[in-house]
Amino acid sequence: MPMSSMAVDVWGTDIIGGALFEAGDLDGIVEPTGRGPIPLPWNTGGSSFVPMWMRRENGSPFFGDPRRVLAEVLARYAKRGLTPVVALELEFHLIRPFDGISPQPVSPLPAGHAGGRDTIYSLDELGSAEPFLNTVHADAEACGISLEAVTAESGPGQYEVVLSHLPDALKAADDAVFLKQIIRNAAQRHGVQASFMAKPYMAHAGNGLHMHVSLLDAAGRNIFDDGGPDGQPVMRHAVAGLLGALHDTALIFAPHCNSARRLRPGTLAPVNASWGYENRTAAVRIPGGPASARRIEHRVAGVDANPYLVMAAVLASALYGIEQGQEPAPRIDNNIGPGADAPIPPDWRQMIEAFEQSTLCRTLFPAEFIALFSACKRQELGVFEAEISPLEYMTYLGMI
Repeated sequence: MPMSSMAVDVWGTDIIGGALFEAGDLDGIVEPTGRGPIPLPWNTGGSSFVPMWMRRENGSPFFGDPRRVLAEVLARYAKRGLTPVVALELEFHLIRPFDGISPQPVSPLPAGHAGGRDTIYSLDELGSAEPFLNTVHADAEACGISLEAVTAESGPGQYEVVLSHLPDALKAADDAVFLKQIIRNAAQRHGVQASFMAKPYMAHAGNGLHMHVSLLDAAGRNIFDDGGPDGQPVMRHAVAGLLGALHDTALIFAPHCNSARRLRPGTLAPVNASWGYENRTAAVRIPGGPASARRIEHRVAGVDANPYLVMAAVLASALYGIEQGQEPAPRIDNNIGPGADAPIPPDWRQMIEAFEQSTLCRTLFPAEFIALFSACKRQELGVFEAEISPLEYMTYLGMI
């Protein structure tokens, strides 16, 4: 297949220009990942598909394929005798079939106030979605995907699905991608629509893709565990790497026009490079629990981000901090507001510029990936900037 087929924008359009087309839009080899056939439970014909990924004809990886980017980072861990154990939490909204104007939650918003449907952890809301959630669980099990929990989140019709921890980051990312397709199709069969938009409602919580990670050595020991609540120094080095890279890698965690809307103060979504123990207002949180499960939670990505790239960015940044012996700034134990240091770039354009100009990113990622991803996001930005919004017409057409 053409290698350019792996490097298209969000609408499926070729990325115009760049190295791929300058080289004549060469073919790559698409081959099975080794996972084997996965059933499509929503298809009554009993069909299945075989997960694939792309390499160059000479056998080298093609880093326009996000799965190859993650595999390259994992190879660095393997050389050090380390195995990342990872888990992802996916948030999404259930909405009525979209009318092309604005999303409507499955349960009507009350007339009272904007937060009137913020029924976080509501058993009633879980119960109302039970048939849909049962379908999701059954389809995930049929595809070899292990789900640990599901909760009703704070937004209207918002849910979170937690995938089980795995010592295989490639499978974990695969599972997240397949699970989104399972959820979309299950919703359709139940007469609703599932949205993985980062911020579908400005007045309500957005949809995150939180990542948990710990590291095992060759003997299977968690190297973050010191037997107590603080964790080993190597965990702080990993945290420092994550914080130091966050400004330049923000585009991976917030890759779309809508993504940055989620990263706003007062929303439990981070706005700066910060960390703390059991602090959900921080970008990087160290959860409590038994010492043997000591781990890092990265809370920046929206669920609209690519799971392979999120894992690659988190793991590459953490490894860089470990290798450099970096130390993080002091932890923060209270609510972290917008005035703190090391802010995340506040808009899409600044994220794109920070990513493509970053010296650090050229250390963390293959140059081919940086060039293709930057060009893709530049092209998408250009499309949005070429449109005049209805709000602009309403404000300026006859008023000034």
